[in-house]
Amino acid sequence: MTSKTFVPAFKATVGNWTYYSCLMSYAQVAREVNFAHELGGNRDLGTMIQRGVGARTAEITEYLLTNENRFLGALIIAVWGGDPNYHTVTMDTESQAVLQGLDRNFGVLTFDGTQQFFALDGQHRLKAIKDAIKQNPALGSEDINVIVVPHFDTDDGRRRTRRLFTNINRNAKSTNLQENIALDEDDSFAILTRRLLDEDDFLKREKVVLVFSKVGQDGELVLAQRSVSASSPAWTTIGVLYDIVKEIGYDLPCANEQTKQRVTDEVLDDSFKVLSVRLQELLEACGNMQQRYLAAVSPKDLRAPKGRDGAGHPFMRPAIQAQVAKAVHHVLEQGALEWQEVMKRLSALDWKMTSAPFSSMWIETPEGKTKGKMASGNSQLFYDLLLVHIAPRSKAQITRALRAYHDVMKSKYPVSAEELFSLLPVDAD
Repeated sequence: MTSKTFVPAFKATVGNWTYYSCLMSYAQVAREVNFAHELGGNRDLGTMIQRGVGARTAEITEYLLTNENRFLGALIIAVWGGDPNYHTVTMDTESQAVLQGLDRNFGVLTFDGTQQFFALDGQHRLKAIKDAIKQNPALGSEDINVIVVPHFDTDDGRRRTRRLFTNINRNAKSTNLQENIALDEDDSFAILTRRLLDEDDFLKREKVVLVFSKVGQDGELVLAQRSVSASSPAWTTIGVLYDIVKEIGYDLPCANEQTKQRVTDEVLDDSFKVLSVRLQELLEACGNMQQRYLAAVSPKDLRAPKGRDGAGHPFMRPAIQAQVAKAVHHVLEQGALEWQEVMKRLSALDWKMTSAPFSSMWIETPEGKTKGKMASGNSQLFYDLLLVHIAPRSKAQITRALRAYHDVMKSKYPVSAEELFSLLPVDAD
């Protein structure tokens, strides 16, 4: 804003929040309220305070432009720049006793032009208002109720705003998993995933983890899904990283699913230290992933070298990453092996797509082993084979896995049953 703006408002409190209910014109909302503002920390995650604005905003825009009975519910917006100035206004009720007490918590909000606004709830309505006014400026004089909450650019302030965002959407329309990972302040593994993106020397590098994809021309953002394109330099996506963290941190105190309350900062700090080490060891065990990524001229060529797709690194594939982490969790939880032995078994694998057990997720094209594509539907088969390479429990388990490979892939498994039998514990049948 370029000058002071005065807005009549009621001051209210709920829980540990103070907020203001006020009236703003569509023109003011369209001009001053934004879709997203950085909340600090990882720049990708910080930008993702707003859920993606979808095509359904076109329906709301048409409604505003054509329906004389139009009405939109309140927007909830946060003020970047802290607490707006609030001045109490008192009515002269001496001559009209019936009005006594009606001015409780009534006053005027003063915005001096330094604050900025972003929507916590109502982004589709906000986009529709912006679009409708472009087509019919006269709509700018119409009003909408706006609930204003202060946002403070501190660790605690960002935490409070993220929690408010998820609570609003959880109690209205559910946020999706990716949004919760970026914003949730009660899910320990979401918090730890974000912290890894901020502090881990490898993960915080630009483009290593795909956090969001940008859509539209108005700054609307949606979080990345669970796959990366063939040309992407990313190692993985935020959703898959969250899964990995959750699987390898299954036994940490913060993993207690009996409570929905945020664990203490001390527990989170201790968990982070353990997870940081485990993740580094996992990356090393899985074909020296980090070292090879940093040494590669082009990370995308590490995933699928030009003309030699089958020689690509399996741990550059999110579908592989998720199943590896799941298998590690299973082996550890069953008590079959200790962590270091699991890492040793992973290190012994031949980390290229055409080698076992990764070949179960790879379909060769007519050109042969130099070309191929991922067989994402074979994830369960890959998981079963991975278990018999890491910690088989019986000969029957190995035999079943190899038979399943033959049935699905129509070829013999590259590793013999006898080789896998040698990995069995001494007392196995």
